[in-house]
Amino acid sequence: MSYVERRRFLWVLFLAGIALAAVVANSTTLARMSFDELAQKSSAVARLRCQGSESHWDGGELWTETRFEVVERNKGLLGASVTVRMLGGRADGFTSRVDGVPAFRVGEEVYLFLWGKPGEPYRVLGWSQGTFRILRDARTGTEKVTQESLSANFDQRTRQFHTDVHADGIRGMALPAFQEKLRQALGRGVAVEH
Repeated sequence: MSYVERRRFLWVLFLAGIALAAVVANSTTLARMSFDELAQKSSAVARLRCQGSESHWDGGELWTETRFEVVERNKGLLGASVTVRMLGGRADGFTSRVDGVPAFRVGEEVYLFLWGKPGEPYRVLGWSQGTFRILRDARTGTEKVTQESLSANFDQRTRQFHTDVHADGIRGMALPAFQEKLRQALGRGVAVEH
């Protein structure tokens, strides 16, 4: 390799290092939140049914907007449907997957702890921490709720989420018990709208 080629290679390597440092400096770190913190910090909480999603580019990032039918309102002013906007998705032959960002399937029901302003797409508070999936037993019809993250923690060293299945996340909780826990977290006497 000639002197000029080595110098060019070193400059490219140097600039790539600066770009990587900028990306790391702007990365998102999620703090672990308790159920009560999710309930208090959210601007809306609801049981929702996924109707579909679309991904698109915005500001050089791939975003997915998912439309939900509101099945039950627990907190906040929500219309008959809401849109949730999250980082990542699939468009134009590209796929972007962000650890900790939930993805939804058409027809599935979830409880989401949302934040944002009415009239604008919401975000899921704490990403997977604020996502509670409802699973129905086909044989008995019983519904159970499981927290998406089970108290996922973000490891700064490896830059990945790790799930602690022994943590205090909600797993397989009967729906009535979950609804009672939610009522208590939101404050006693809060009515649930259907």
